[in-house]
Amino acid sequence: MLTLYDFPRAPSPRRALMVLIEKGAPFERVTIDLMSGEHLGDAYRAIVPTCTVPALKLEDGTVLSENDGIAAYLEAAFPEPPLMGVTPAEKGEVAMWKARVEYEGLMAVADALRNANPAMKDRALTGPKNFGQIPELAERGAARLKVFFETLEARLEGRAFVATDRFTVADIVAVTTIDFAKVVGERLGEAHPNLNRYREAMGERASVQAE
Repeated sequence: MLTLYDFPRAPSPRRALMVLIEKGAPFERVTIDLMSGEHLGDAYRAIVPTCTVPALKLEDGTVLSENDGIAAYLEAAFPEPPLMGVTPAEKGEVAMWKARVEYEGLMAVADALRNANPAMKDRALTGPKNFGQIPELAERGAARLKVFFETLEARLEGRAFVATDRFTVADIVAVTTIDFAKVVGERLGEAHPNLNRYREAMGERASVQAE
């Protein structure tokens, strides 16, 4: 049985959870309480030295602690349905759009949140070491996020999915980013008809509904 080290509703472990559900892979969940700092404690650090969630423990004891690694394993171990493209061109499109959504959208939200939230003082970056906040990065992140929403709005004109004509990991990151953006006050509105349509359609999927 696979074991997902998780914290419900947090964006990064949510991505891994969605891949597991889409693949129909059997797994169990172990909650790591980020609010209490459990991820920084010795017990979890011994399992995941980067002190981050998600992490996926395989049946042979191997621990994968990055979303890219987790998704790559699940794509190989559970090939259906494919979430990373089928043809060489599709694989390239999926990888490209996933990277863009991560860099232009998800990281913008993270910068806006982690560099402004008083509760994250000295925790502007995830991991075992503390890093101080840079207020200018919060401002830049908020500005970048608005531009990203405009980019994704244009991309989804006449499209059901972000990268190809089927649901992929690019959509998983996109949905996660749209929802995560609410924590910094960025919500879809009248200027985002395509994004609103897209998010409503994605909400019908069991993986998106999961908590």
